Amino acid sequence: MDTLPPIDCLTCEAIRARLAPLGEPGSPATEMDGMSRVGLRRAAVLLPLYRDRDGWRLIFIRRAEHAADRHSGEVGFPGGGHEQHDPDCASTALREAEEEIGLAPPEVRLLGQLSPFCTVSRYLVTPVVGCVPWPQPLRADGREVARVFSIPLAWLADPAHHRIRTYPAPGHPQARDLIFFDPYDGEQLWGVSARITVDLLARIRPALGP
Repeated sequence: MDTLPPIDCLTCEAIRARLAPLGEPGSPATEMDGMSRVGLRRAAVLLPLYRDRDGWRLIFIRRAEHAADRHSGEVGFPGGGHEQHDPDCASTALREAEEEIGLAPPEVRLLGQLSPFCTVSRYLVTPVVGCVPWPQPLRADGREVARVFSIPLAWLADPAHHRIRTYPAPGHPQARDLIFFDPYDGEQLWGVSARITVDLLARIRPALGP
């Protein structure tokens, strides 16, 4: 363990202690300044963490290509819109993860959640964090997910691997500053999912001590 980066020495309990309890309303952040939060649809995503031989890794998906989907082909987390039969955000995240990547809810040890996030696509997204045992027989639902992959948490935590860019372009009516990570294993994490990742890292970093 002494040879691992400090972030990989964290236990599940140390991570849990830095997260908001499940179901806590929180104060939503917004992807775009001045955006009204009235009429937002609730959604949730699951941030599945697992320990491998090289330390903690975070599971991502790349969405399938659909012409009508504004998030087509983007890297993100398993998740989706809240349904009437979902009792809470954690249930939404677990249901969607099972549908999209075949992750059975009993395999997920829920640790807590991050602050909800308002997106320009009119969703109020709650990120739910959980640990899963590894290896795990994941399978992508090809209708929604093109690929399931993971990125080491230590790599994501290195500030040299991400930067802020104005998107779509300076002067555009919807221009906003977004986080873009460097490509990893042929995939690029950016936008809302990158912001959620940075929020997770900011939450758990104090557990590392001074």
